Amino acid sequence: MVTVRRGAPEVDAIVVGSGPNGLAAAVTLARAGLSVRVYEKSAVVGGGAATAELTLPGFHHDVCSAVHPLALASEFFQRFQLADRIELVVPEVSYGHPLPGGTAGLAYRSLTRTVAELGRDGAAWNRLFAPLVAHSEQVAEFTGAQLLRLPRHPATAVRFGLRSLEQGSPFWNLRFSGETAPALLTGVSAHTMRTLPSIATSGAGLTLATYAHAGGWPIPVGGSGAIVTAMVEDLLAHGGEIVTSSEVRRLSDLPPARVVMLDLTPRALLRLAQGDLPAAYARRLRAFRYGNGVAKVDFALSDPVPWRAAGLRAAGTVHVGGTRAQIRRAENTVARGRHAEDPYVLVSQPSGIDPSRAPAGQHTLWAYTHVPRGSTIDQTEAIVRQIERYAPGFRDTILASAGRTATSVEQHNPNYVGGDISAGEVSLTQLLRRPVLSPDPWRTPLDGVYLCSSSTPPGPGVHGLAGWHAALSALRHDLGVRSAPDLSPTNQE
Repeated sequence: MVTVRRGAPEVDAIVVGSGPNGLAAAVTLARAGLSVRVYEKSAVVGGGAATAELTLPGFHHDVCSAVHPLALASEFFQRFQLADRIELVVPEVSYGHPLPGGTAGLAYRSLTRTVAELGRDGAAWNRLFAPLVAHSEQVAEFTGAQLLRLPRHPATAVRFGLRSLEQGSPFWNLRFSGETAPALLTGVSAHTMRTLPSIATSGAGLTLATYAHAGGWPIPVGGSGAIVTAMVEDLLAHGGEIVTSSEVRRLSDLPPARVVMLDLTPRALLRLAQGDLPAAYARRLRAFRYGNGVAKVDFALSDPVPWRAAGLRAAGTVHVGGTRAQIRRAENTVARGRHAEDPYVLVSQPSGIDPSRAPAGQHTLWAYTHVPRGSTIDQTEAIVRQIERYAPGFRDTILASAGRTATSVEQHNPNYVGGDISAGEVSLTQLLRRPVLSPDPWRTPLDGVYLCSSSTPPGPGVHGLAGWHAALSALRHDLGVRSAPDLSPTNQE
């Protein structure tokens, strides 16, 4: 083991980075009775979970994450009792998918209603999802941690695995006979920014769609920043401290501490360690791959999006891109390093569910599309054109917009290398080897140093699980604490 910090500890635990995973690690360690200090490069905390006025005064936009399927499913947030700390609104329609001709597929919280509206493919959708929805907590346990382990619920793991293999293979069309159901599933699978079909994309899509029917996809009232505020308040209430506008350039610059948690990418760890990592481990970190990026646009609107299919107006999330074949073509074009002419666009329309996001009668809209990593091309017009295709007149509702290229997404948050908001390619190999193949991938060879970002299991998403698992590992290995601390709300005197 290599030690990079000397002397008597100034604090028990240091956390570098204040994204949801860094804050989850900090909260967990503080709840275990440790003194905790968080260092954040930016002037504001939150990383990918922040809310700001990006277009016009009074229009509150989510800077990165917007809709939170994992807010109810995450073990960390369940233990933290997030739903009791902030107001989460759960739309009746978890996500929708417009199709050519003015129709749309709608994934309701109710699996029964979804099945009924899917017509001839309803029974196939039910066979696909009913066993997963019935055991959604087991699905969350299986997918919410390191995959390199014996599953606690093997029957559910097998069901999930077989479905992932089917929908991740060239045989993915055999289950369905129409266009609506496969498009509805492909839209949610495309969140992963990968070649379609693949096992990783199908696994992610099945997980998210299961949560859509099991509990819904909640939206925090006031914006994603509400989640961060709840975590910060809990950390401060239990003795933690946060130092903003403080960039850590070398691990050796940190004050002595018993453990250091890094809500950073493997690339950042290599830079901070400055040659102190064992050569074999450093080689594995250098081999870690980053995926393609996103180009994001936030809109201030005078009216709701005029979707041709009226049912989409009740959806918290809309996947725009057409049929399964059209989305596949667009995503595979990006995977080959080119911009798609008719891109897949992920849309969130929170103000229809949370009116506090915009002035009375007006609306905010959040949208991004996938682009080659490091792209410097603004995608505002491409996104507007694609939405307009399914919502004629959308362009006329736009009061203002604020766009970010993949490069500027990385500039805002260095964890998003090349605009990759997943902090690392989401492939089957990198779900098993994230960032290294190990039963405890959060623990590094540096004494007391842990990675706790989305570059570690279970991967991307606002769930806090990477920080939670890393903190539990640190408690076991460096602090002699075997039981997980109580994270439930407590009254403060």
